[in-house]
Amino acid sequence: MVRERRGPFTLEEVHLGALRPDEVLVRIEATGLCHTDIAVRDGEMPSPLPAVLGHEGAGYVAAIGDSVTGLAVGDPVVLTYLSCGECRECRTGVPSACVQLGGLCFGGARPDGSHALHGSCGDVLHDRFFGQSSFATYAIANQRNIVKVRPDAPIRSLGPLGCGIMTGAGTVWNALKAGPGSSLAVYGAGAVGLSAVMAARVAGASSIIAIDVVASRLSLARELGATHTVNGGEGDVVSAVRRIVPDGTDFAVDTTGREAVVQNALLALRQCGALALVAAAQPELSLDMFNLLAGCKTICGVIEGGGAAHLLIPRILDLHMSGRFPFDRMLRFYTPEQINDAVRDSVNGNTIKPVICFGQNAA
Repeated sequence: MVRERRGPFTLEEVHLGALRPDEVLVRIEATGLCHTDIAVRDGEMPSPLPAVLGHEGAGYVAAIGDSVTGLAVGDPVVLTYLSCGECRECRTGVPSACVQLGGLCFGGARPDGSHALHGSCGDVLHDRFFGQSSFATYAIANQRNIVKVRPDAPIRSLGPLGCGIMTGAGTVWNALKAGPGSSLAVYGAGAVGLSAVMAARVAGASSIIAIDVVASRLSLARELGATHTVNGGEGDVVSAVRRIVPDGTDFAVDTTGREAVVQNALLALRQCGALALVAAAQPELSLDMFNLLAGCKTICGVIEGGGAAHLLIPRILDLHMSGRFPFDRMLRFYTPEQINDAVRDSVNGNTIKPVICFGQNAA
C-alpha cells in the first residue's frame, strides 16, 4: 500500500468486500512491478492515494461471481487492464484503446464509486488499480481483465505478461506490424523494450537495433534477438543507427518518453517510417515537424500493445514455452517485505523487471 505521495510501500492488513456477479477473487502468486506503479506513487500520474497498487498480477481463481463464465476455482490466470466492453473500440476487438480505460484503471474505485477494499479500521482505500490492485495476497478483478492461461506455465513468472511484456510485443506485432526483412530500432532496453526486441525476432525482422545507456542491458538485448546495439551515451545515436541501416529504420519503438530520445527515433526513421510511443515521461514533446512531414513519417501512441490481452498473452506464453520468447531472462524475484528494495533496484537500473512474490514459494 502507498499512503502518501513519494511515500514508501507498506504492508498492511486490509479487508476485501463481497464479490459482485461479474467479479473474480484471485489468490495472487506474484505481481510484476511496473514504472507505472512508481509514477502513481510519486504523483506523476493521476490516480488517488492512499491506494493498493499493482497491475501485473498472476495467480489462481479462488472464487467467482454468479454471472462469471469461462472460469472456475483453481484456474491459473493473468490479470491485465480493465476495459468497458461496450465502446466501439472494445466491440471491434481493440479493448486496449477503450475510451473508458483511464477511469477504469486509474480512478481508484469502481465506476459507481464503490470500493472492493477497506482498511483494518474501516477507512476507505483507493483500489481497482487497473481493475485489480494486485500487490496483495488476494485481489478482486472483473471477468473482463482476467486471462486464463495454460496449466503447465510457471505462474509466478507470468504477471508481467499483463502489461509490460505485452506492451512491447504487441506494439511490434499489432501497431507497427513489423514483418520479415524489416528493420526496427528500440529505444530503451528495459522490460518493454526487450519484449519488443524478442517480438521483432519472432516476426522475422532482419535488423533489430537496441539503444540504451546500460551496457548489461545491451548485452542481454543481443542474447534476446537484437542484431545490433547502440550505447546512447556514446556519441550521435542517429548517425550510429544510420551506419547500421543507411536509409533509416522501417520502424521504431520509444519506451522512454523523453523528448531527446523521441527526436532521435524520428530522425533515424527512413522515408515513410513509423514510430510507436509507449511511454509518457514528458507530457509535451517538441519534434522536428519538417522531418516528420517531408519524410511522410507516422507517429502513433500505443497502450498495452494494442489489440486484446486475451489474444496477446496466450500467444506470448506459447512462444515462451517453446523457447522462442525467453522473457524470464528479465525477471528478478522479491518478497513482499522487499518491495521498496525492488522499487529502488528498478529506478537505478539494477533490475529490469522486479516481481513481488506473495505465494508460498515467495522469492
